[in-house]
Amino acid sequence: MVKLNKGQLQKTEKALLEAQKQTLLFVKPKSTEEPKAHQEVTTESVAKVEPIAQPQETAPRSIERPKPIKKLPVKKPVVESYEATQEQQKPEEAQAEQEGQEQSSSLFQAVGIISGTIRFNEYGKTLITLGNKEYPLYCVSNKNKRKAYEGLLKEMANTGVYNQRLIVYPRITHYPKKEQLHQVSFQVVGFDKGRLNEGVTAELEDFQFKLCGLWQFIPVCQTPCITVLKNFTPERLEYIKREDTSSLSRMMFMKASHVPVLWRDAPVKPFRFNPKAPKEQQGHASFVEIKARFLPGRDVFGFDSLIAPPTDKPPKFFKVRKEDKAEALRTISKIKAEKATRKDNQ
Repeated sequence: MVKLNKGQLQKTEKALLEAQKQTLLFVKPKSTEEPKAHQEVTTESVAKVEPIAQPQETAPRSIERPKPIKKLPVKKPVVESYEATQEQQKPEEAQAEQEGQEQSSSLFQAVGIISGTIRFNEYGKTLITLGNKEYPLYCVSNKNKRKAYEGLLKEMANTGVYNQRLIVYPRITHYPKKEQLHQVSFQVVGFDKGRLNEGVTAELEDFQFKLCGLWQFIPVCQTPCITVLKNFTPERLEYIKREDTSSLSRMMFMKASHVPVLWRDAPVKPFRFNPKAPKEQQGHASFVEIKARFLPGRDVFGFDSLIAPPTDKPPKFFKVRKEDKAEALRTISKIKAEKATRKDNQ
């Protein structure tokens, strides 16, 4: 072993002390720096978490955003339009009723004014002279409608004036053969004493008629006609549905009137049925409203003026069923046969 003197021992002790101090100095910074490093990590981790927490706060905002979208004006019309359609269902029904009421002013109609001298022939028939030709006057058996005719007879008997201005319905009788011309007569519905200045007497001139119906050809007439059908009413429907109303009564009640009209420059062509064409290609007649003048001697009506534009939607009307028509014709044939047998027996 090497023996050290006191001086060397003191130097070595100092060196050891300095070494310990250095080690202590070296360790202490570690202990102080490590927590700092740990704190820095935690702060960094917190810093990293904060941006993650931010989307969590924004996420509810993104969910809440659609709520105000429902209240945006873009979607309001959709709701309003739906509500409008729900609310407009009743107005539409009212409108349909109003349209029905409006259509009541555009009815199937044939009425006019004639003026001439009235006389009675040896058979008791009433005739009126229009131009150079005489035409029969008649009245229906209905008591209410017969009042006008009876009033006319009393007027002529009391005053002795036989030249009268009459309100009439035209009555056109067609025959099965085209070569056989139709016949014209008039139903008296009123007479003008010159006191009334309203209604038909004020609206129409002498020999002028208001014709409203379907513009078409019929098989038994070479001249196109305005077909006047029976207007629909609930009261008439009840009468037709009654059990005691026979098929013959139904047919006579709903019988149409075909008025021949000369109308060269008509805005629509008269409908003509084509038996060879399919049903889908047939088309239909237009509803027209015109004023026309009766042409005595020619037994037709000439177009005068247009009351309203033609339309494809006519007012409601009655039409005879084929079954009722066939049964009515059988009844008529039976009645004719009974009359023939009675004549033979006499």
